[in-house]
Amino acid sequence: MSFPVVAHRSTPVRDTDADAVLLLLPPSSSWTPDADQWPGLSDALEAVGFTGAKGAFQRVYVPTLGPLPVAVVGTGPAPGASALREAAGSGIRQLVGFAHVAVHAPAAAPEIWPAIAEGAGLGGYRFDGYKSEAPKPRASRVSVHTSAPEDAAALARAEALAGAVAVVKDLVSIPADRLGPADVAERSGDLLQGLDVTVDVLDEVALEDGGYGGILGVGRGSDRPPRLVRVDYAPAGATRHVAVVGKGITFDTGGLSLKPPASMVGMKYDMCGAATALAVVRAAAQLHLPVRVSAWLCLAENMPSGRATRPGDVLRMLDGTTVEVLNTDAEGRLVLADGLVAASREHPDLLVDVATLTGAITIALGNRHIGVMGEDDAVASFLDAAAEEGELAWALPLPDHMVEELDSPIADLQNAKVGDPAGGSLFAGLFLRHFVGTVGEGDEARRIPWVHLDIAGVGMNKGGGHGFTDKGATGASVRSIIRLIEAQAAR
Repeated sequence: MSFPVVAHRSTPVRDTDADAVLLLLPPSSSWTPDADQWPGLSDALEAVGFTGAKGAFQRVYVPTLGPLPVAVVGTGPAPGASALREAAGSGIRQLVGFAHVAVHAPAAAPEIWPAIAEGAGLGGYRFDGYKSEAPKPRASRVSVHTSAPEDAAALARAEALAGAVAVVKDLVSIPADRLGPADVAERSGDLLQGLDVTVDVLDEVALEDGGYGGILGVGRGSDRPPRLVRVDYAPAGATRHVAVVGKGITFDTGGLSLKPPASMVGMKYDMCGAATALAVVRAAAQLHLPVRVSAWLCLAENMPSGRATRPGDVLRMLDGTTVEVLNTDAEGRLVLADGLVAASREHPDLLVDVATLTGAITIALGNRHIGVMGEDDAVASFLDAAAEEGELAWALPLPDHMVEELDSPIADLQNAKVGDPAGGSLFAGLFLRHFVGTVGEGDEARRIPWVHLDIAGVGMNKGGGHGFTDKGATGASVRSIIRLIEAQAAR
């Protein structure tokens, strides 16, 4: 992983030993630089036409800072934590070629510095890829200067969140020829070394013995067999348990329901959910959160071959439910079904699944919003967490009148509505809900609190960079899930 080491300094930015300075500034209409502290800054901003609008980025000469290279990023008016996080990430992402960058937001409340630190870590990520000639490097060190007292715990949290997002981006950016299901399982152990986390891997034999028909059915067309990785962080004294189930299709051709060539490009990103689940547990362990967090990584490669599942075949899921597979490209819900059943057997207090599940979610919500479905209270809790982390999320219904559309004439369920695109994301959510377990018995039985996150639109940024987000994998929902877990700790 490559993202900057971020530090907090309770010293003026003028005293920095950095190679460059990044200032986060609102419009002049909402803030005027103190002429004594920042002589010449107003004139410098006016000279380059800096507006302070959100996302504006420019290089300027600031006499107060002498020969230091200076860049300014607009925060928009009255910037809060979310705007400052975005501005810091945008600036560090664009201010390349300097090893150490000092960041200062003179118009912001000093106590918001952890959001700036988090944004700097997110914006400074870079994938150490396969180019023969490396691009100009981003900062390897960032110091955030405010008058607030230093806080080691807040800094550790910012680093853990940036690191969690980096885990997802790294895993998803690796080409599929270098990262199959067994490779992800191996890397999971490597990434969790030294942490109080247990890792169990079920290979194809164990999956067969255990009855994981969904994962096996999706993965049987590939020469690289599937895996189920269970990761468990269980600190002593924890009274709450959050389980996270992640879709991990290391490459999705669509299977025998083959995707068109253009739609197949980028399908290495179909493992975003599993990478997210792994990253969340890693961060929880690093931060020593007093909550048990388990993850289920449902890993398979969806390939066409003589062994592949055919449209019309019937698979038996882990709980015994039979599913007629009408579309082999609706495979994510099949592997998640097994994961949800397995996670439910441990009776968690909250069950989260995360997946690049449906193209329909992009039609509904575009490329910036997470689609959220599930039990009302669990959905509300996630939306609160997402709002605090500045991630865009939108709740969608699970209509009871659509349940009958799941019925198959020859099996318990069908996995797709072939030829009917209406409510595709909702159909997938209802399919998954079938596999969420219950707690209690008889009249007291109730479904485990559950929230489903469809990140098919937001998990991969196919356009230009914005804020702290590059083109490519985004790590969407990671920070919000961690915030959700932290809220469980406070219950």
